Amino acid sequence: MYLDLEYKDGFQSEWNLELTDIMAQSRDYNELLDAWKDWRDVSGKKIRTQYQRYVSLSNKAARLNGHADNGAFWRSLYESPTFEADLEKIWQQLQPLYLNLHAYVRRALYKTYGAEHINLKGPIPAHLLGNMWAQSWSNVFGLVMPFPDAIKVDATPAMKSQGWTPKKMFEQSDSFFESLGLIPMPPEFWNRSMLEKPADGREVVCHASAWDFYNRRDFRIKQCTVVNMDDLITVHHEMGHVQYFLQYKDQPISFRDGANPGFHEAIGDVMALSVSTPRHLHSIGLLDRVEDNLEGDINYLMSIALDKIAFLPFGYLMDQWRWKVFDGRIKDDEYNQQWWNLRLKYQGLCPPVPRSEEDFDPGAKFHVPANVPYVRYFVSFIIQFQFHQALCEAAGQVGPLHKCDIYQSKQAGTILGNAMKLGYSKPWPEAMQLITGQPNMSAEALLTYFQPLTDWLINENTKSRENLGWPEYTWTPYAGQAQENSRVHFLGMSLDNSEAALGLWILLGLGLLLFVAALVLGARFLSDRSRIKSNLEMELK
Repeated sequence: MYLDLEYKDGFQSEWNLELTDIMAQSRDYNELLDAWKDWRDVSGKKIRTQYQRYVSLSNKAARLNGHADNGAFWRSLYESPTFEADLEKIWQQLQPLYLNLHAYVRRALYKTYGAEHINLKGPIPAHLLGNMWAQSWSNVFGLVMPFPDAIKVDATPAMKSQGWTPKKMFEQSDSFFESLGLIPMPPEFWNRSMLEKPADGREVVCHASAWDFYNRRDFRIKQCTVVNMDDLITVHHEMGHVQYFLQYKDQPISFRDGANPGFHEAIGDVMALSVSTPRHLHSIGLLDRVEDNLEGDINYLMSIALDKIAFLPFGYLMDQWRWKVFDGRIKDDEYNQQWWNLRLKYQGLCPPVPRSEEDFDPGAKFHVPANVPYVRYFVSFIIQFQFHQALCEAAGQVGPLHKCDIYQSKQAGTILGNAMKLGYSKPWPEAMQLITGQPNMSAEALLTYFQPLTDWLINENTKSRENLGWPEYTWTPYAGQAQENSRVHFLGMSLDNSEAALGLWILLGLGLLLFVAALVLGARFLSDRSRIKSNLEMELK
């Protein structure tokens, strides 16, 4: 098996990577708009018909296996009859924090793009948040940074000045797991993994992924590692997957998996929560000093929230849409409309250009055509904070949860290792019980982690009299504007406005030519008729 599947063959060409860079780095409204629209035109729009066929076939397969539909099969992996209701309850707990983050970011975007493109009472145009799907807002941190003059946690300069290599990054991660008393990477891992992009010109899929070859020895990571802090966090995440493989390798094959689909992602991420702290980076020599002040804490928590909190509604709605497609609540003639209804309801986002049922925007996200369930990521983003809180308590950490680093805690490692050893052999609440002392998913640990940022956001939004939510939900950035790229139907063809206008002028020209021809023919007819009448009169006389 392999884990951490994201955009792969469908999103790895140089052209697509260029679009990714534009979405991350550009602050030009129209350039972002073009990149956003172009990707949807060449991806999702082209597979709408095939997706309808896929829905029918996947439902047929699910029914043959005893499930009502494919969505019911996906949900069955969580072994809870109240799974949907549990998720909605958790989302309701998280929504106030998301609304405050949304309002604060919307104000910052208003300062950048102006009233023409941002409505302070409306949804945010979906192409302005630094990511092709607006699932992470980390790339707009420079626009929203609360305290620009305060320290920004970035280990990249130190890594480069100290001559770090991709292999050293993985060795450092391995030492993190060993410091917890967990299993070191076996020789096969170091001999067979691809830890950086090959120098021989081979075409490879660079997105990081972890692999279990099911022989109890061969575990690998494939990653085109770049020496920077972002990839250092990713390295620890992927190594978390391999550590899970190692812990449950002696289970029967059918039990060699996470306790539920969210557990594998959460184990990797819980390590990253420690590694990204200033305290940990200082302890491994990548940060000169640790500043203990409110400004630095808020900047740090904001950087984490733009990734973790901004993702939550997207992680939730992706499978809400698919569950409703599979069970028929969303009909195939309203795929796109209902997609944007959910994105508006949960994320407070709107499309930057008009959309129709000729478009298929869900299909622009890899996991939809690739049949990869997505709610696992929502689950993992909740339970990783529960794991983090429990392991920090086991490690004897005191103080704010966002400052905790479980590095070198054998007690934390023992708890985590015992839960991972179970694999999929026990219901996931039992694994949760081993780690946290109770069997349920809960948003409380996440809310505790972000409490300082929540208080700060509420205070800032109150001072600037922000509207939480999007009461003017029908607002769009293109209302009342002529859309140069919009499509119209003309003589049975789908054309853009310029093509349709040219067609109208051609028709007008042809019409004029026909009119003139009719006049000429009419005049000639009248002249000939007059000549015939004159000849007849001469004969009668």
